[in-house]
Amino acid sequence: MSRISPRPVLRVGAILTTLWLAACGPMGVAGVSGPNTGQMIDPRQPVPVALLVPAGAGSSEMSWLSRSLVNSAKMAAADAQGAQIDLRVYEVGLDAASAASTANKAVDEGAKIILGPLHADSANAAGSAVAARNVNVLAFSNNPDIAGGNVFILGNTFSNVADRLVSYGVRQGKRRIMIVAEDDIPGQIGAGAIRTAISRNGASLAGEIKHPVSQAGIDSVVPGVADAARSGRVDALFLTANQQQVLPYLTGKLNGAGVNSSVTQMMGLTRWDIPAARLQLPGVQGGWFAIPDMALKGQFDSRYRAAYGETPHDLGSLAYDGVSAIAALVRAGKANALTTAGLTTGSGFAGVNGTFRLNRDGTNQRGLAVATIRGGQVVVIDPAPRRFSGAGF
Repeated sequence: MSRISPRPVLRVGAILTTLWLAACGPMGVAGVSGPNTGQMIDPRQPVPVALLVPAGAGSSEMSWLSRSLVNSAKMAAADAQGAQIDLRVYEVGLDAASAASTANKAVDEGAKIILGPLHADSANAAGSAVAARNVNVLAFSNNPDIAGGNVFILGNTFSNVADRLVSYGVRQGKRRIMIVAEDDIPGQIGAGAIRTAISRNGASLAGEIKHPVSQAGIDSVVPGVADAARSGRVDALFLTANQQQVLPYLTGKLNGAGVNSSVTQMMGLTRWDIPAARLQLPGVQGGWFAIPDMALKGQFDSRYRAAYGETPHDLGSLAYDGVSAIAALVRAGKANALTTAGLTTGSGFAGVNGTFRLNRDGTNQRGLAVATIRGGQVVVIDPAPRRFSGAGF
């Protein structure tokens, strides 16, 4: 049987896999409060912000993403009424050594905080390079292994999605959850996030099945998954389905075995609505997945197209979020805006994709909606929260 290609795509349909690159010597450990790093500023003066983008990697995708990051950051700086953002753009490609040397160069040239770079290994290298200089890095990665110390991640995480779906499921009586995960690194990291969410929300792990990223591998586990789904001892199946080809094949085979969300609720760690052709698949109908606040995202996309004549890359909005968070703190007159204490304000920030906040361990929380597919259409069944309350939503 043919192997399903494990190479992730860079579009937001796989936003949770695209930035997962191995990082050597992570800056911190997620879940552990870090020190109060970062530069103090005079909020009445322009704030020098270095933006590290992947242009120069020789890829049209990276060129488009870089344009989107730069343009989005410029939009946020222009929106920063009451705060002056001195945005400085540096091209680093996808090379970790380049990211490290460029981060140092940016600080030499006066940058007080670094926004970017893209992938986990580059972000880890940049953070390591400027740690001794007490400069914080707001990376576009979603890999919590590099979070901590002076490195914060802006990308949406497996943990955010898993926690949102499990907490919603518990409220709907779906407490006994079985995990179906790829046996690759992203799949197993995703499974770990789901296990943590199950424990945190008072649900119970009803079993876990791993499968190779291949048609034969999926075929081998479908009978066991189907038996469990029909046993009456499982309320929901939580699929990692990180690799682009896994979701349609796995849900198709399960549907052929008589298992879909009308039998046992299915939920997924990735976007089930991208690409749009998936919406017509019988196996995904009724499944739950998490999406951003699409009303806010739509407003941003319209503004971007009007200003730049093209659709922004889905990851470009992370640069807007980073600049707008800095600007909000500067506008409030906070001299500690670029420090851990300032960046981790409990009220969070209004982002392109919805509300978000940074945690002291370098990770983040993002307000997500729960969506499903009905009759080939995306339907929001629990809207994204617009603000934080207390320690959580």
